[in-house]
Amino acid sequence: MKLNFIAGVSLAFLCIISVAQAQDTTAKKQQPSVYDYHETFGPLFYTKNGNEYRAADGTPGPKYWQNRADYQLAATLNDQANEITGSEVLTYTNNSPQKLGYLWMNLEQNLFRLDSRGTAIVPLEGSRNWGRGQEFDAGFKIKSIKMVGATGSKTDVKFLVSDTRMQVFLPNEMTADGGQVKLKIEYSFISPDYGSDRMGIQQTKNGKIFQVAQWYPRMCVYDDVSGWNTIPYTGPGEFYLEYGDFDLSITAPANDIVVASGELLNPQDVYTPEQLKRWEQAQNSESTVFIRSAKEVTDPASRPAGKKELTWHFQIKNARDASWGASAAFIVDAAKMDLPSGKKAMAISAYPVESDGNDGYGRSTEYVKKSIEFNSAKWFEFPYPNATVVAGIVGGMEYPGIVFCGYKAKKGNLWNVNDHEFGHTWFPMIVGSNERLYGWMDEGFNTFINTLSTAAFNNGEYQNKRPFDLHRIAPIITGGGLEPVMSQPANLKEKNTGILLYFKPSIGLTMLREQVLGPERFDFAFRNYIDKWAFKHPTPDDFFRSMDNAAGENLQWFWRGWFTNNWQLDVAVRDVKYVNSDPKKGALITIDNLQKMAMPVILEIKTVSGKVDRVKLPVEIWERNNTWTFKYPSTEEIQSVTYDPDKVFPDINQDNDEWKK
Repeated sequence: MKLNFIAGVSLAFLCIISVAQAQDTTAKKQQPSVYDYHETFGPLFYTKNGNEYRAADGTPGPKYWQNRADYQLAATLNDQANEITGSEVLTYTNNSPQKLGYLWMNLEQNLFRLDSRGTAIVPLEGSRNWGRGQEFDAGFKIKSIKMVGATGSKTDVKFLVSDTRMQVFLPNEMTADGGQVKLKIEYSFISPDYGSDRMGIQQTKNGKIFQVAQWYPRMCVYDDVSGWNTIPYTGPGEFYLEYGDFDLSITAPANDIVVASGELLNPQDVYTPEQLKRWEQAQNSESTVFIRSAKEVTDPASRPAGKKELTWHFQIKNARDASWGASAAFIVDAAKMDLPSGKKAMAISAYPVESDGNDGYGRSTEYVKKSIEFNSAKWFEFPYPNATVVAGIVGGMEYPGIVFCGYKAKKGNLWNVNDHEFGHTWFPMIVGSNERLYGWMDEGFNTFINTLSTAAFNNGEYQNKRPFDLHRIAPIITGGGLEPVMSQPANLKEKNTGILLYFKPSIGLTMLREQVLGPERFDFAFRNYIDKWAFKHPTPDDFFRSMDNAAGENLQWFWRGWFTNNWQLDVAVRDVKYVNSDPKKGALITIDNLQKMAMPVILEIKTVSGKVDRVKLPVEIWERNNTWTFKYPSTEEIQSVTYDPDKVFPDINQDNDEWKK
């Protein structure tokens, strides 16, 4: 998901803020060192051994298991009352070694009730993580839950709703190692106008745009780490879901166009003959093809005649969720995507006339196509048949095969939000981490891959051309008031979310790639992590171990400083002396590590004649030292020694970074 205040904004935004803050910072005198090399490089970062479920090398173990949830979903949209009436057939498979006597399900619509936990914790200044105080008949109305027998018989089962969760009591325990239960759930709810920036309704001159998500009771994950994952949904933390196959039937007024996760199975029933021709053309077109143009939006002939309602049938496989959008106001365009395997896939955009134009959503499909093609070639192939953008009230939110983006986004902001939301295909749609606990494992990783896709798109059309200065933003990303990155999203101050879930993890991975491991080693390790945990549930420990092993590097010092602690970096160039007081015999250069964090060292050395040289020192110089002196083979006096001349490390104090003659 993209935060409202950073929607479509590149890392340059953070740099601009940091410049202003840095200019207000008074000069700092060198303080005594607080660096403790045993704390930074000490043992016991990994507090448990690998096991048969999660191996020591960060890959799934030989007995790794996860449960499965397959859904057959049918919903009818009443666009006058904003009500969705649904029927769900859930087939749940228990692959765990334990019997299960009850199930837990998520009921996220209950967040928008005025008596919910999420509403109760909204501060007086407001929040993006709720329903903006809208008073309406919010929440799921669970009409019935029945167990479906092998012969089709249906038996009522007891259930208990607790805020945003529901416990279903099974009449008999599910057997372990593959036992199944099938439930049929009848329900309804009224959509909020603004649903925590994850769903909602946008009014346009040609009708409402519905962006519909968290729209059916969804299985909580039962795993080998926590058992049932039942942390309530209060808004900040996102989702943790099981994988399965989804069959969707969405019934809407006939003048609406519906788009959804996955493949549309019955285009002949819901599009006109002319639109079907255009659809087939788009499937083979490198450039954008209009399925319904702006001029046709108000033309009754652009919808099939003679029916009051139409049912749209979609299917998506091996996904963790499914969402949809509906509107009479949609322009729809599409183009094919070129995937490494040659698999057929399409990029699709649905948006109102208010979003039209080459500066707006007229280029949306181009952006989606290029973003997904890049990440598919770089990391792991896009796994779904379609990638659809829906423009509406939501600033930016991701679901398998479909994303919701703000309808006002233009130019670079639109590229950024499309690229970011579809970057979530890799984290957490493919690599299914627990967003409710570890938002940085999807938002931060995604923000990182966005930097590479943005650099690649159209020769860097939207890339920030200014060099990125980590010295200036160090007070922001390692400031004393920040929680560690390894914090539950609901456990962070909302103002810190953008830094700690998005920017700081992304910057950390960039440093790891560019300064510590190098692109080749990093990219191999990162691809290995994605491949081994594709459609599975990794933890932070699995990620750290996976990177250590595949890169062949003990990175515990890095994980400690950047992720599990909010440490700062301050390296000072203290002194330059000459061997036997003779510059021709070599110089002894001394640097100090004054803060908790350790990083490799880059020094730029200038001599009095104007010669410039670079020296790189590995992070291991800090493995048992607070101070390091090394011999530089000078042949003349040194004019200056500058630490981190390109400002690629987050040094907190620039005043001690340079020694001058």
